[in-house]
This record gives sequence, C-alpha cells and structure tokens, in this order.
Amino acid sequence: MTPKELESMKATQPKSKEEIAKEIARSRYLYPKHVEVIRDFEPFVEETTEKMLLETGENAWQPQDYLPDMTREDWVEQLKDFRGQAECVQDDTLVVLIGDMVTEEALPTYQTLLNTFEGCDDPTGDTQNAWAKWSRGWTSEENRHGDLLNKYLYLGGRCDMRKVEETIQHLITSGFNPGAEQDPYRGFVYTSFQERATKISHGNVAKLAKQNGDANLAKICAMIAGDEGRHEKAYQSFCDKVIERDPDGFIDVFADMMKGQIVMPAELMTDGVDDKLYDNFATVAQKLGVYTAIDYAEILEFLLQRWDLEHMTGLSAESDEKRDFLCRLPERYKKLATRSMNKAEKEGYNSVPFSWINGRVA
Repeated sequence: MTPKELESMKATQPKSKEEIAKEIARSRYLYPKHVEVIRDFEPFVEETTEKMLLETGENAWQPQDYLPDMTREDWVEQLKDFRGQAECVQDDTLVVLIGDMVTEEALPTYQTLLNTFEGCDDPTGDTQNAWAKWSRGWTSEENRHGDLLNKYLYLGGRCDMRKVEETIQHLITSGFNPGAEQDPYRGFVYTSFQERATKISHGNVAKLAKQNGDANLAKICAMIAGDEGRHEKAYQSFCDKVIERDPDGFIDVFADMMKGQIVMPAELMTDGVDDKLYDNFATVAQKLGVYTAIDYAEILEFLLQRWDLEHMTGLSAESDEKRDFLCRLPERYKKLATRSMNKAEKEGYNSVPFSWINGRVA
C-alpha cells in the first residue's frame, strides 16, 4: 500500500472520542494555538497567583488602613488633620488624582475585558482553574485602589463628588476597546504596558503629594503604585512563558499592536460637560510630569529589554523583520515626544476649568 493510500484509509476511519473532543475544543476559539500555549503554563500561573497576589482578609492592606477611623473617640481630630493635609494639595495635582481615581473605578470594565481573553475566562464565575483564580485575585486587589482614592477625595472635601461620580458612571457605560480582539497574547502585551503606565502615574502623584505637604496621600498613592508594580511583573512573566513556547506568534502580535497606539483605558471619560475631558486631564498630567509622551516611549523600551527581543533567536525571517521594526520604535517615539513636549513648553499650557474641582482651572 502506498503512503497516499494509507493516508486515505486513515482519513475514512472513524475518529476516537478524544480526537473529536479536541477538534470541537479547537473550533471554539479564534486563536486555538494561543489557547494551547497559555494552558500549557497554567501551573506557572497558579504559582504566580500565590506569590504575586497578597492574601485576602487580615493579611492584606485595606483602604481603611489609610483613612481616619470614624469609630474612634478622637475621630474629629483625625479628620481635621486629614482634611488639613488635603487642603495643601494643589488643584492641578488634584485633577490628575481624580482622573486616576476615575480610571481605577472603571474596574468592572477591566474584569469584563479579562474574561474576553480566550482560554483565560471564568465561565462560571467561580471556576477553579489557574487563569480564573488569577483574574478574580487581580480584580480583588485592584478594587481597593478606587475605593481608597474615592474615600480620600470625599473626606478631603476639595472636589464636587457628584461630578466625579457622574464621570465614573459615564466611563463604565462607555467601556473601552484596547484592541485585544479576544487574543490572550494581545491581552498580555496590553496589560504589561498598561500596568507599568499606571504604576508610573500613581508613583509620580505620590511624589507631588509629598511636595504639596500631604503625607497621607503620598502613602496612599505609593501603596497603590506598589500593587501595580507587582501586577506588571506578573503579566510580563506571562509573556515570558509565551515567548518560550511561541516566539514567532508573540512577535507577530506585539508588532501588530505597536503599529498603532496603546489605548489608555479612560480615553472615553466624560463628565457630561467637557467633551474633551480626557485630553484636558492628560494635558495636566503631561504638564506636571505625572505621565508623559516620554514615559510612553520608555515603557516600550523597557518591555523590549525585559523580553530581550534584540537577542531573541530562532525567529522566522518575517518575525525577524518585525522584531527589527519594534526595536527601532523607542528611539523614534522619543524624538517625536521630545519635539511635541518642547513645542508645548514653548507655547505654554492652557488652563481650563474642571467640573471635578467646582469649576476651578488647572
């Protein structure tokens, strides 16, 4: 029997239940190979969840740890001291803080996004696989950030909380599309980038708070930045495991994503008054050096070094070209960022009113 006849005979033989189950499972996904890859390192994800995420309950920090204790007899004195320090925070710093808080409070959108990554979803809500546990654990930690910043702003008495709350509701309703397209590879690249950007922003607000004279806010933002730093490392380590198993697939996705811009999660924010609210918030952040175009370029540069793309071997010729494209991007972005920032410095930043701070300008 010839090889061709043998292959034809095999094709006509009935398939086993296991083969049929595998084919059905693969047909469910847009990215079956990517799902196979991420499921292959589920034990690492389980280990990462235990090491990177804090325990819940008594062993984890909670928002109340950084706020006045209203059950104490000296609560009035605690609150006076808290508000006294909050009064020192300048309006432009306050605007950036509120924008960061609004971004954190849109957490339901981000967990929804995680559940769209094929193979990383939590279909029952209490699924016990490693990816579902990671998703819920990450969400539980991130939930503290918006809670704490929201309570800080409320107790500080410096802003129009109703307008802030309207902005949060609008943002959650509007959602956002980071271009992940249900692909876990794209999702991990995005979260690796975004978690680092968030860490930088919170860390820089902590420095400004300290300069302004609010030690409470400095501690709060530093603690949140620390959480973001751990989460950043986790997502970047997931990418490490993808690269080990499918370097060509990873490079293909990374290069495709960087042909455009990494979308910021709060870009659709609105207070119902200012249709350019996100742009105005981002301008204040740029002016203060909280998050700038240079930061964007440096995050990309960091990730290229973190994943050692320059020395990656075993790539196809097509992937090699895409790798070269990626490695040239940081320098290009830095030049563009420097040019635009110098132009803005020369022309000066326009101050605009923000409903968040009762119409004061920043």
